[in-house]
Amino acid sequence: MNINRLFLDKKYLEKEIEFFLTKKQIKLIEKNKDLINSHIKKARHNLEFYNLNKNNHKFNDWLIVTLYYSLYHSALALVTNKNYFSKNHYATILVLIKEYSITQDEANLLNELSLNKEDAELYTTLKSDRHDASYMTNTKFDMKMIKNYEVKVFDFINKAEEIIRNC
Repeated sequence: MNINRLFLDKKYLEKEIEFFLTKKQIKLIEKNKDLINSHIKKARHNLEFYNLNKNNHKFNDWLIVTLYYSLYHSALALVTNKNYFSKNHYATILVLIKEYSITQDEANLLNELSLNKEDAELYTTLKSDRHDASYMTNTKFDMKMIKNYEVKVFDFINKAEEIIRNC
């Protein structure tokens, strides 16, 4: 996935979203506060599991998986907040970029309550590491990497909750 192109080429972004709409990997839905709240609740549930296990370094690969799914459920809450339903991880990030990327003027207005390129990159990087953690036979994840993700994921989820509260 070329994140820079998705941010710079809006026609490409729209074409990618249209592809996933056609394939029914994403669809437009009615506003569903219960589903939004359920995704946030699941994100927090996963973080609770992470917090209970983060000091057990034997399972660093599963800490990455848990952080990723915490992030993913908060992303699904944001997507649902914009009346989309997603069954595809890539389609989810496309909708996040489309619906939550903002102009410089809007950035001044919303300041920290908006998702930006770094948030999208966190999602894709952690997704890749989650894949490695789930399917590779070695465990390459050290505590420094996990701690870095922890801070970013907690920040992302807090930001998602704040956006949803203010909509």
